[in-house]
Amino acid sequence: MQACPLCHGPVAPFGADKRRHYFQCQDCALVSADPGSHLQPEAEKALYDIHDNQPGDPGYRRFLSRLATPLLARLAPGSQGLDFGCGPGPALAAMLEEAGMAVALYDPYYAADPAPLQAQYDFVTSTEVVEHFNSPAESWALLAGLVKPGGWLGVMTKLVIDQDRFANWHYKNDPTHVSFHSEATFAWLAEHFGFDWQRVDTDVILLQKR
Repeated sequence: MQACPLCHGPVAPFGADKRRHYFQCQDCALVSADPGSHLQPEAEKALYDIHDNQPGDPGYRRFLSRLATPLLARLAPGSQGLDFGCGPGPALAAMLEEAGMAVALYDPYYAADPAPLQAQYDFVTSTEVVEHFNSPAESWALLAGLVKPGGWLGVMTKLVIDQDRFANWHYKNDPTHVSFHSEATFAWLAEHFGFDWQRVDTDVILLQKR
């Protein structure tokens, strides 16, 4: 029987489209795509390579500022952080460095040196990343473990509202999006990993490790 890939709780059908079936966990509320529909790494990277997010693009910077601005307001000068899932053009890291922070990079495809994963940080950012988690239990444990006590985790991902809206939601149509979070999921994550959390924008969550 299929179980939730985040908390291993029971799941129920949540919807289907021409390509995939979706299931919602009855415990943590994560909505997950049928594991059989996950892309192979080569096909996944080919889709990521199409993205053209340049660090100097003003529109992209405005988009990322919805996480950067509230996060910077909570950080001490000179804090050290990690941009987890930075992609090929790490614009957010550049913005945070311009504000006086030190930022290491990690991405399984574009900055794959695992050395930064051996440390803990004052802050970790993960923008438009967690919806790609094929193994969310392992990935969230890794992400949470990178944050120092008292440190911040900044996440940007669009949130599930309800089943009816999910049925017509463009966000689920990207085949690399396989894990869909809601406020209830973040409440579970915060409790499970020992964070306090707040939603500071429609798709921005800040979590502080206790």
